[in-house]
Amino acid sequence: MGQESFFSLDGPLDIAPGGGQCRAANFSGLAAVARQLGRDARGIVERHGMEARVLTDPESLIAPQQLADTLEYCSTLFDDPLFGLHIATTQDPEVFGCVTALCRSAPTVRAGIRCLIDYLPVVHAPDCEVVLIEGRETAELAWLVNTDIGVNDQANYQAAMLNVKLLQSIGGPGFKPSWVSLSAETRGSDMPELEKLLGCKVTSRDSHNSIAFPVHTLDQPVPSANRLLFRLLGGYLETVKTAHSQSVIERVESYIRGSLASGNCTIERCAEKIGTSVRTLQARLAAAGARFSELVEKQRAALAKSHLAQRQLSLDEIADRLGYGEQTSFGRAFKRWTGMTPQQFRAGCQM
Repeated sequence: MGQESFFSLDGPLDIAPGGGQCRAANFSGLAAVARQLGRDARGIVERHGMEARVLTDPESLIAPQQLADTLEYCSTLFDDPLFGLHIATTQDPEVFGCVTALCRSAPTVRAGIRCLIDYLPVVHAPDCEVVLIEGRETAELAWLVNTDIGVNDQANYQAAMLNVKLLQSIGGPGFKPSWVSLSAETRGSDMPELEKLLGCKVTSRDSHNSIAFPVHTLDQPVPSANRLLFRLLGGYLETVKTAHSQSVIERVESYIRGSLASGNCTIERCAEKIGTSVRTLQARLAAAGARFSELVEKQRAALAKSHLAQRQLSLDEIADRLGYGEQTSFGRAFKRWTGMTPQQFRAGCQM
């Protein structure tokens, strides 16, 4: 009898953003806000060189400059000097992706913040650096962008609110920031609302962005701690982190595994995820002796054999997971790969 595993993860579920990229999740809720104010969010993002799908697909990749410029433009368009803060009040910390779930499953606040430091640049924004500064009585969660994107006050307002929300979710209902420091040009008339929404004293125009809180908070347990989830999700994110330094073929294979079931496994989408042009990706693959179509076939064959051996999915379900519209197409492809039908291969796995 073959050994059956509880689950398997052949590779990262998605390609991590590269340098000069970040996930479009920061635009969550922008369409609704623009609609309420009588504007079309599609035109707003297209004005800044992005496709409309960034409004609905948080995994789309954009440039940090596009994010900062769009938020600054919205601030002017809607005559709202705290636009970044206000849109963040409608958002959840899940904007940061699965790293948020890892933070919430950590055993202590310190461990949760450590996860944010280690994995936020991996899965959400590589150019963003998060730092924990520990003093005798006060700790600070500080963040900065390691690239020059010009004026980004609204992005810092958004980050401040989302980071406060994340700290509240892992620190428990009693968590309250001591103060917030922002490198933003905040008008004096806007400061009362800024402090009201962040829940503490705010110092503006400082040289860095940070949220301060009592240092003893770091050793407090996280109310939603989950040891199993912490280990599983932590292992997954470490896999993503490792994959980020893999070869171009390994990164393309990782993308293919994660996108076959969506029916949108294309070289154009792959190039965007990796952060390059289709022509450059084709050239890099050719230099490594590979073609995108060949890699798709290779991954389909490997995944098909794995699913058939595990016997947990029907043939229709396997065909769907591999991006085939019908089982007959999958059957013909599988016989071309192996010389056997899927049924024959599955029967052989029982022996």
